[in-house]
Amino acid sequence: MHEFAKYAAPSAAHEVELVRRNPFALVVSGGNPPMATHTPVILPGDSLDDATLLGHIAKTNPQWKSLSGEVLVVFSGPHGYVSPTAYGYTPSVPTWNYAAVHVTGPVELIDDREETLAVVEHTVRTAESGRDPEWDMTSSRARFAELIGGVVAFRIQVRTVRSNFKLSQDMPAEVRARVRADLRAHHYGAVAALMARVDTELP
Repeated sequence: MHEFAKYAAPSAAHEVELVRRNPFALVVSGGNPPMATHTPVILPGDSLDDATLLGHIAKTNPQWKSLSGEVLVVFSGPHGYVSPTAYGYTPSVPTWNYAAVHVTGPVELIDDREETLAVVEHTVRTAESGRDPEWDMTSSRARFAELIGGVVAFRIQVRTVRSNFKLSQDMPAEVRARVRADLRAHHYGAVAALMARVDTELP
């Protein structure tokens, strides 16, 4: 990912939050052509510094055979089209506001059955943690164990973290406010909410 200095994440905490809120990532591995799979990838800790990410894919997916060396994991946050009608001035041009975090690092396949089951269960617990009430998997653990033979789990040691939080930071505060309102009015509420959080940390 090419990072734009003016669209830097306000803090590492924003990158962590994006990864946690958007765990359905794109895992890209080598090959000719490269292979990519959309799959949940979770961050167990509170930081991306030297962190270990956990994920799994179906064994019927041939990508697992190319999961070696360095891989790229793309976490996409909220995004939305910004119309010049929101700016209040002309001439102007449209753009797209978005946030994304790219992580690279060496990947390791997990060949132990119990460890693979632990990754799947950890993924479920992470996904359920935002729900009320949370689903209790206790009665389904035997079913998980039956299916685990069809799953390949992996861990990724984070080496690099790159991100862009392109959220109209290059515009005056009153224009950003109009952009946020326009995004909310056109069904891009999530990116408007992220803009509002980032705006509190702008100079």
